[in-house]
Amino acid sequence: MARTAENSSAGRSPRCIDHLIGEFDLALRTVTGVHRAGRPSPAEPHHEVELDPVMRAHTAALMRVNHVGEVCAQALYQGQALTARDAHAKEALGKAAREEEDHLAWSSDRIRELGGRMSLLNPLWYAGSLAMGVAAGAMGDRWNLAFLAETERQVEEHLAGHLAQLDPQDRRTGAVVEAMRADEAKHRATAIALGAAELPAPARAAMRLLAKAMTRISYRV
Repeated sequence: MARTAENSSAGRSPRCIDHLIGEFDLALRTVTGVHRAGRPSPAEPHHEVELDPVMRAHTAALMRVNHVGEVCAQALYQGQALTARDAHAKEALGKAAREEEDHLAWSSDRIRELGGRMSLLNPLWYAGSLAMGVAAGAMGDRWNLAFLAETERQVEEHLAGHLAQLDPQDRRTGAVVEAMRADEAKHRATAIALGAAELPAPARAAMRLLAKAMTRISYRV
């Protein structure tokens, strides 16, 4: 009996180590801007257009903000999945995280095409969001999913605002932002279908204030 338990423990240890290595690899790739997309970029079918320098710089800054949002989302999902209890919630968070990694790759590619750069504060954004995700998951799956649903709702609004600021001729950037927005809507609907609670108004307001601060800082830094 003792030997069976010992063998079982030994079997779990390599899996645990592999999981930790995978999580660390994901974190490192997220903060350094080295991402692997599982889907082709929505920008691919569209030709590059000539933008005036001011609009090009503005668009690159908007995409930097979007990239920071995806860095935060990746960390939130990672933290939430670590503390989620329900298997369906864990699966939904994992699927959303994989799609958000596509967003990271698409937005970072577009930033480079526009001659911009990623935020210098990505490690800070990631660490703070990971802590928030762990805390959300620890509150229980209904509140974990509620936090996910509200995050996605606010990101949808944020991306809609960015779409309105883009040059209509810049379909490469527009296609990326539209695809990201569609995925966020899907993630929100999934969280609601899995039984997400409704976050209290003060919590939603606090999330908006944090998002506004992050947006203003990452637009410049």
